[in-house]
Amino acid sequence: MKTFFDETRINKHNISNRFFVAPMSRVSAEFSGAPTEEMAAYYTAFAEGGFGGIITEGLYTDKHYSRSYPNQPGIVTGAQVRAWNHITKAIRKHDSIIIAQLMHAGSISQVLERTKAPSRITPLGKKMAVYGGGDGPFPIPDEMHEKDIRDMKDGFVRAAKNAAEAGFHGVELHAANGYLLDQFHTDYLNLRGDKYGRTVENRLRITAELTEEIKKQVPADFIVGLRISEGKVNNLSHRWEGGSQTAREVLRQIRKMPLDYLHVAAEHHGWKGECTYEDGTSLTGLAKEILECPVMANGGLHDLDLSRELLETGQADLLSIGKYALSNPDFVRKVKHNIPLTPFRKALLYPNPTLFTDAKYRRYLADQTHHVQKHR
Repeated sequence: MKTFFDETRINKHNISNRFFVAPMSRVSAEFSGAPTEEMAAYYTAFAEGGFGGIITEGLYTDKHYSRSYPNQPGIVTGAQVRAWNHITKAIRKHDSIIIAQLMHAGSISQVLERTKAPSRITPLGKKMAVYGGGDGPFPIPDEMHEKDIRDMKDGFVRAAKNAAEAGFHGVELHAANGYLLDQFHTDYLNLRGDKYGRTVENRLRITAELTEEIKKQVPADFIVGLRISEGKVNNLSHRWEGGSQTAREVLRQIRKMPLDYLHVAAEHHGWKGECTYEDGTSLTGLAKEILECPVMANGGLHDLDLSRELLETGQADLLSIGKYALSNPDFVRKVKHNIPLTPFRKALLYPNPTLFTDAKYRRYLADQTHHVQKHR
């Protein structure tokens, strides 16, 4: 019988238990994108609290079009790498690993006035003021051409190499929740007629190429994971047309990628609401059947009965905890010693970051415009 406290393994790394901290945007980095001392304390608390692994919030991967919101951390500049190294050194003093999530906003950047995406399609929904980007509509993105795709991929690869230099144990490619890689994967957002469009295999080609190139450029024991989802931050109820059959097609393509784990996100409606199908199967369960790497489940898994069921029925190997990790950085220790969990409060989702002043925001947009014009 699998238990929460079995030692597991990802690539060549032993993981002390099955619990990971899920990536959660905290909008609390410096304006420069460097993590702060407060962020160091935030991440170290999870390692001290017993989590086997920690996945960071999404880190932007280049200075061009990847940034999603103000005060988002990056893994692009030397200053950012050095600041993250301070955090990873602290994590390595504990029995935990830390993985950098690499994220490109694509068409749903909260801050950029000009964006790039697989196709020229206006995103659903509108910007979220809580992330500092105002609350108006998203701009219509430019369709990515061959050079744009090459630049984007180069950014991810450099970011992965920077993450290795910064002392991370690995990276997770954010191909979930409606961001750029997920936009390539999604039929109604990707209307391309080239090798990156039309079919499931083609739509996932960009992610396959990225994982292969990153694996070539990082040390052999450096973890490369992938996060996918059906729902999106600007389309929470989205499900794949075709249900479990589409899931099988997607997973058969993912099986070809040189991944060390797959992370299935289910944030709004939870695992039961976003990962199960009418035929009784589940996305994580199908992943366990089709893939050869560990599968991480997500979505309301502070419900220990549900988490235990997923492990015991072979529908997951690892469990990522989001909201209840915020209210319980010592979640793992509490579960191990049967200590009641501190209830989650919605206010914990909003860490009250220092957002742009009007002057800073105008200067940022001016710098962005200058950079785009320079690289046309």
